[in-house]
Amino acid sequence: MMAFPPQFLDEIRNRVSLSELIGRRTKLVKKGREYSGLCPFHNEKTPSFTVNEEKGFYHCFGCGAHGDQVEFVKQTEGLNFRETIERLADMAGMQMPVERPQERVRREKSATLHDVMEVAAQWFTAQMSTQSGLIAREYLERRQVSPLAQQLFRIGFAPDSRTAMKEAMLARKIPENLLIEAGLVIKPDNGRDSYDRFRDRLMFPITDARGRVIAFGGRALGDAPAKYLNSPDTPLFHKGHVLYNMAKARSQAFNVGEVLVAEGYMDVIALAEAGFEHAVAPLGTAVTEDQIRILWKMAPEPTLCLDGDSAGVRAAVRAAERVLPLLKPGYSLKFAMLPEGLDPDDLIKQRGAAAMQELLAAAKPLSTLLWENTLAGRSMETPEQKAAFEAALEEVTQQIQDQTVRGYYQKHFRNRLWELGRSSGGGKKSFDKGRAGDKRFGRFANQRKSGQNTRLQVTNVPNAGMGRGGELLLLTVLNHPKILESDFDEFAALQLSSAMLDRLHSAIIEIASSESDLDEEGLKHHLSKRGFAQQIDRLEKSAQGDLDWFADKEAAFDDARSGWKHLVARLKRKMLQDEVKIAETLLGEDLTPENLERLKIAQKALAEAEGNEADLDGFGVASGRSTGF
Repeated sequence: MMAFPPQFLDEIRNRVSLSELIGRRTKLVKKGREYSGLCPFHNEKTPSFTVNEEKGFYHCFGCGAHGDQVEFVKQTEGLNFRETIERLADMAGMQMPVERPQERVRREKSATLHDVMEVAAQWFTAQMSTQSGLIAREYLERRQVSPLAQQLFRIGFAPDSRTAMKEAMLARKIPENLLIEAGLVIKPDNGRDSYDRFRDRLMFPITDARGRVIAFGGRALGDAPAKYLNSPDTPLFHKGHVLYNMAKARSQAFNVGEVLVAEGYMDVIALAEAGFEHAVAPLGTAVTEDQIRILWKMAPEPTLCLDGDSAGVRAAVRAAERVLPLLKPGYSLKFAMLPEGLDPDDLIKQRGAAAMQELLAAAKPLSTLLWENTLAGRSMETPEQKAAFEAALEEVTQQIQDQTVRGYYQKHFRNRLWELGRSSGGGKKSFDKGRAGDKRFGRFANQRKSGQNTRLQVTNVPNAGMGRGGELLLLTVLNHPKILESDFDEFAALQLSSAMLDRLHSAIIEIASSESDLDEEGLKHHLSKRGFAQQIDRLEKSAQGDLDWFADKEAAFDDARSGWKHLVARLKRKMLQDEVKIAETLLGEDLTPENLERLKIAQKALAEAEGNEADLDGFGVASGRSTGF
């Protein structure tokens, strides 16, 4: 039987969430750091089955079932070991390895390389207490790195010597070729003697997810072309697939439900000393796709802590662009921009841990960063400029692969565009909130401020252009503009597929935003002046008597509003039912965690929407009718 490389099996476990895998067979409920549910291996009425995502195992206290992803698939699908690995590799999007003689040699060498890196880490640490290590100790003292932190992070020192480390390793019977392969020693192409890669540097061991040393990062203590130097790619180490401190931070991230991403080693150490032990750092590069996936294993919305200068903003934008195609329901990024000129280490030392916590609490969501970056430097004086801004936002959302997430981003940006236009007539003053623009809209401005939570809900209102529904919703408002006083946000959030209805909808919003005490005659007058007379006439002639009676101007307002809200809820429910069907079809075609999560979200939204229609008790009585919907 083929022996799979340990790194391959570790990567499968990292990529396939144990709780999501088991959650397909039995409903799991998160309780603290663990999940619990009914055991899928025996019949029980009281949950005795737990899943520990952090430690990577499940256990049933009733029947004793215990294992990881591999064992679970073997037991539940009746597969042998190889078939199980093939199944999990497919779920993880990984190619199965082909076992060749040279690969077996490489696998055995990897185990040996781990030993080499551990010996090197111990040697670097030992150099801290030598006479030559004084410069490193003084540097750490100036940076206020405590002895405990030095010990926990295994900080070491590489002497300013061309071959000191190599000679020490050779004395320990480690062959030169392994030192070269591990990236500790450089062999010149011209045939000259090899020499130490790291010299006169503070050394930071880099570990894998299991805490094994796989590489080093070195900070220059004297003059050097590169301030920081990392190990090269080796059989153990690929810098785009690893995060500094990820082994230690993982358990803490599970505890607090979040993970912080700083820029460098010293930032991570400073954060840990201030109580933020759930911090990691990329290794001198922008965050990669693989690193984002690792972060999502720790927490669904990692927070990037970046300098507030132009370089920090560029780094934030690069991370945002990198994550867009990967977004899935519930998983994103947040951005905490530090005061210009300060990194996390500086901020904590100057202002304390509380200042850092305050900064993290104010972190921007990804949607805000994308909006601000797209808006930056733009003039919004003319319709053409506004249209260009809208087109740029649409270009951003098209990078999102997940259809559900993309749809919500499009709705979010449409709502913000509407709010931007409503805050003033356009132009640069539209970004100056809290001034005359708020007063201009009177009752509706107050409604917006007090109804922010409602606003988030009404963005889920369906495409009201389905069939007759869109026309009926607008006709009711045309004949009963008072609906806008109580349900302005819900009306504004409607998304209409018909171009004509959409233009009429936008015109009603604009008129209602600038005019007060609108009645039916006044609203239609303003719309007619804008060229909508024919559209209004067509809507009124399309009324279907008894079926649409609540939309008629003769209907009592309470009946008109109840009918309107009931129709909105029905259309929303229809949209959610369609979304559930689509999600079920996708899951049936491709059993992935993303498709499963999409179905869960759709089902939850539909369950929450059930029964939310307007109360129709007494509907029609005020209008002299005895029939409802």
